[in-house]
Amino acid sequence: MRRVIAKCLVVLVGTTLFQVVFANAQAYPSKPIRIITNAAGGGNDFIARLVGPPLSKLLGQSIVIENRPAAAFPAQVVAKSPPDGYTLLISGGTFWIGTLLQDDLPYNISTDFLPITLLGTSPNILVVHPSLPVKNVKDLIALAKAKPGQLNYASPSIGAAQHLAAELLKSMAKVDIVRISYRGTAPALMAVVSGETHITFATASAAPIIKSSKLRALAVTDTKRSSFFPELPTMAESGFPGYEANAMQGIFAPAKTPAAIVNRLHDDLASVLRSSDVKERLATFGIEAGGSSPAAFSLMVSSEMSRMGKVIKEAKIRAE
Repeated sequence: MRRVIAKCLVVLVGTTLFQVVFANAQAYPSKPIRIITNAAGGGNDFIARLVGPPLSKLLGQSIVIENRPAAAFPAQVVAKSPPDGYTLLISGGTFWIGTLLQDDLPYNISTDFLPITLLGTSPNILVVHPSLPVKNVKDLIALAKAKPGQLNYASPSIGAAQHLAAELLKSMAKVDIVRISYRGTAPALMAVVSGETHITFATASAAPIIKSSKLRALAVTDTKRSSFFPELPTMAESGFPGYEANAMQGIFAPAKTPAAIVNRLHDDLASVLRSSDVKERLATFGIEAGGSSPAAFSLMVSSEMSRMGKVIKEAKIRAE
């Protein structure tokens, strides 16, 4: 009899907990939602402010974008927040790649976060100063091999998409090209425009500069050609099959956030990303809208960490 009563109590408690979780998920959201991201003006901030208003309409609640300047700090805030769907993180590849560059980060991407969806991807464009006597990637690699250690490339922060794009090329081509560090993507780009450095991997926002002939574009880093520069070959078409080095932005919730809330956020964000207004605005900056399932996005992040982890290990890259 006692066993029967005990079993009934277990079932009752389990049912009650399920009902509470279900009720909370059904009521979600009942207050404003915070989206934590990096400093204002960057790519993560741009996407956060683009998807925020239409997402707010679908959820029926205000969305507040909070900018945090330090690279690790936004993730730390979200990792320590209650798993209730009211504090989210929008970040790019430096967030998950950062875990491969240093051991003392105040969060663990595997245990502290739940991926919700990929928001967007954008290729980089391999560009050189026009004075460099190369017309394509094959020419560039031949020149680099003829002058080991004499060519250089401009790069923003360690672990940034442009940095890893260059190191991936060096690894695959077996060439010695020296990295010159700059404080941001724009200064790195301007260094090549001025002739201070030879090479960089630019974002699609550099399209006007490229089309003005102040830079010579050689290839895109995606697996398919860019709508911005359909005439440019991919790196694979340029002799490096398997080469891919794109920038990605995604949105995350704290670990243990109920699946019903994660799925609600995913569904509404996917709807936002399918809208013509958002897709067109993203495309203006060379970004392809995402919308992947949480599981698919999680797999993307794991795959990217594994792939770029090999590059980082080979090049002995560590955070400064």
